[in-house]
Amino acid sequence: MKLSCLSGNPSKPCFILHFKGVTLMLDCGLDISQVLKFLPLSVVPKSDNYDKKWNHSDKEKDKILGDELKEVAGSVFVDGSLEFCAPEFGMTTLSEVDAILLSNHNTMLALPYVTEYSGFKGTVYCTEPTQQIGRQYMEELVTYVERNPRNKKCSKWKSDAILSSLPTFLREAIRPTAWRECYTKHDIQACLSRVQTVGYNEKRNIYGALIITACSSGYSIGSCNWTIKSPYQKICYISGTSTLTTHPKPMDTEPLRQSDLIIVSSMTKTPGYNPDQMIGEFCMNTVVTIKNGGNVLVPCYPSGMIFDLFECLSSHLDSCGLTTVPLYFLSPVSDSSLAYSNIYAEWLSGSKQSRVYLPEPPFPHAELVSIGRLRQYLNIHDGLQNDFKSPCIVFAGHPSLRMGDVVHFIELWGKSTGNTILFTEPDFPYLEALAPFQPLQMKVCYCPIDTGLSFSQANKLMRDLKPGHLVVAESYVQPPSNLSHKTDMVVDYDPPPLTYKRGEILTLPIKRQFETVEITPNLAKNVSPVEVKPGCMVSMVTAALNIKDNKYTLELLPDGHLSGKKRRADGSLIREKSYIWGSLNIQSFVDALTRQGITDIKVEDTEDGSIIDLPNDDTLIQVEGASTHIICNGEEIVRTKIRDTLLRCLQKL
Repeated sequence: MKLSCLSGNPSKPCFILHFKGVTLMLDCGLDISQVLKFLPLSVVPKSDNYDKKWNHSDKEKDKILGDELKEVAGSVFVDGSLEFCAPEFGMTTLSEVDAILLSNHNTMLALPYVTEYSGFKGTVYCTEPTQQIGRQYMEELVTYVERNPRNKKCSKWKSDAILSSLPTFLREAIRPTAWRECYTKHDIQACLSRVQTVGYNEKRNIYGALIITACSSGYSIGSCNWTIKSPYQKICYISGTSTLTTHPKPMDTEPLRQSDLIIVSSMTKTPGYNPDQMIGEFCMNTVVTIKNGGNVLVPCYPSGMIFDLFECLSSHLDSCGLTTVPLYFLSPVSDSSLAYSNIYAEWLSGSKQSRVYLPEPPFPHAELVSIGRLRQYLNIHDGLQNDFKSPCIVFAGHPSLRMGDVVHFIELWGKSTGNTILFTEPDFPYLEALAPFQPLQMKVCYCPIDTGLSFSQANKLMRDLKPGHLVVAESYVQPPSNLSHKTDMVVDYDPPPLTYKRGEILTLPIKRQFETVEITPNLAKNVSPVEVKPGCMVSMVTAALNIKDNKYTLELLPDGHLSGKKRRADGSLIREKSYIWGSLNIQSFVDALTRQGITDIKVEDTEDGSIIDLPNDDTLIQVEGASTHIICNGEEIVRTKIRDTLLRCLQKL
């Protein structure tokens, strides 16, 4: 059994698992953080803030670069169409992948690259909410890229000769030559047509070899962990899991128990921050800004934690007497995001489900929309200017600050110290995200909210599940670089976890030892078992082994294949073979040798069995638990006599 790691970011995982002749892809995450190397896509054509060309100290290299790089506030960025870091698909032949298992909407954004550009012929499995929310994420991404395109594709800066001499920010880029342009909306539709949706605890058969089952991971609506079972092995894949109480259905740990191996990815990206405290700080900073007459900008994704933010923030504003402050939600998929969140009641926590039977919408944002307090728009041109009131709170994408309507609001509000930008998404370093907008006057607050497993939660969970082996990212077994003194911020397990990193292939310590073989009724009628010990019966079987869809079946031999006794080519009968079993009784064997005229027998007991020395015949017999060795330097007739005596002392079938 082998596991290949295709992603360098454990929060955007992608693995290939070879298990029992089946090739599975576990998640298909897309690392979008590389867009931080690029200039933002401005929503509204504006001034020459990004027009200052960066000049290389080497004139020859500067001539090669042309105007691909621009300098803004001392930082250097690529002035071209956005590109993304896809997983290391070259490590495997994607056309041989039998199935793809998706854990949540965050880990499927690279899926179109697989299904539409690689010859993939398998099936994609995920829950229905994951499929729909993942569609929203992909459609939003494509809309942002296509709405304000840069037609210029920059590639000269990626050459090794030039890259090595660029500023650190660009020089540390991970394999920029492998970056890819964004897919299209047509690719999204074609990709999702390959998906088969599953429910929690619903079993799906993969070519008769494996049974896969999704169970709730508690991270987001429809998110799941996977169990992959064969008749004698059980592998669990834990990705994007939360033990905290939020709006999704709580984590289900029961299916993960008694596993031979667990693979863990997508733990918290901000281990030094408590989610509950960050929500409190988020609400507090928002209220302070609003009371001072400023506006609040929240870069966000179209789903997930934003639903909790709407709920917590609206109730906090009410308690502070700020019920008239409008909330604006801008996203190309804002309408479908809010609508879908209210129809997936069976995928929500118990408290959310109970509201449906009152009947009330499970999320408070439905009421906020109905009373006009939360207003949704597809973009800044979708009637926002007619309803806009200040001070206000704007939720807009994209959290990278390189595309989407959030770029316009930073340019609009960035010069005022009264406004605040609040970062809640942990995917991007906020200082790097803000670099192209410097100098920036508006206040900046970093309140990352990540409900993924912390190290202490992961260690507690593993102690509870007790897997035979554990596989985690290499970065999870050493403290985070910014918290190197926190030696407890590691995954600790016994036996020590196996680790993975991008481009690495692991041989997993799971070996196939048994296989289930069925026997047909007709063959069973001809079996004559013999009792070899109380409660244990054995029989010899001559049959045809039929293998189909990874099912093994013993059947009667075809007619004419075996008529009567077996014969050699010359027609002579083949003596039926007898099978010996059981252990050798040393004393009975010695007595039998004595009756054959062999004398002067010396017996010595050893740890593994016994040694019988026949000095007169220059022979040594080693008797072990499952084998017997005759070392005879004398006459061949002596060796043959000892062999026949030994066989007579063993039981036969």
